[in-house]
Amino acid sequence: MNDALIKQALDEIASKDKDVAAGLKLVGYPPPRIRPVGFETLFSIIISQQLSTHAAAAIMGRAKILLPAINPQTVLDLPDGALREIGLSHRKVEYATGLSQAIINGEFNPEALDQLDDKAVKEAIVALKGFGPWSAEIYLMFSLQRQDIFPSGDLALLVALQKLKGLDEKPTPQKAQELIEHWSPWRTAGSLFLWNYYHGAPT
Repeated sequence: MNDALIKQALDEIASKDKDVAAGLKLVGYPPPRIRPVGFETLFSIIISQQLSTHAAAAIMGRAKILLPAINPQTVLDLPDGALREIGLSHRKVEYATGLSQAIINGEFNPEALDQLDDKAVKEAIVALKGFGPWSAEIYLMFSLQRQDIFPSGDLALLVALQKLKGLDEKPTPQKAQELIEHWSPWRTAGSLFLWNYYHGAPT
């Protein structure tokens, strides 16, 4: 999604949601988030699970120094302990090597995902060990640029939605989905706005 499409999408949402209209006046329109299709992005999603953006970026920076190219074979060729030394947990090392093996064995083909609908992409990704709905939704949004995705398990989105809507408590993922159902078919742009609002709105 480029700047023009994000603006169009959020203007349409704002016409139906006065809270978004008010929020846009506070923080403006968010920039696009575009990641390449393929292994490197899936590898970076493993790294970013349950970490701050800053911490994940630091580990990914060390991975780019460690690996001549980030692909399944170079990950599997690393000596034991190399990924642990740059900051990956034991479990994330397991996920990264499992992803690499699944691609090399032909069990998973990230390059073919763009031919599938959203539901099928999500099913293919969550079938991999260590990839839950959030990971699949981030890939759908940022790599495949799907336009109607809302990762309701994302803590920052839930906190931002609580603040935007003036709720007494953080909504559950299910309640959050209900609150933004009328944002469809532009829930990806709505999610980008909420992340922007989370970081930029006054407390």
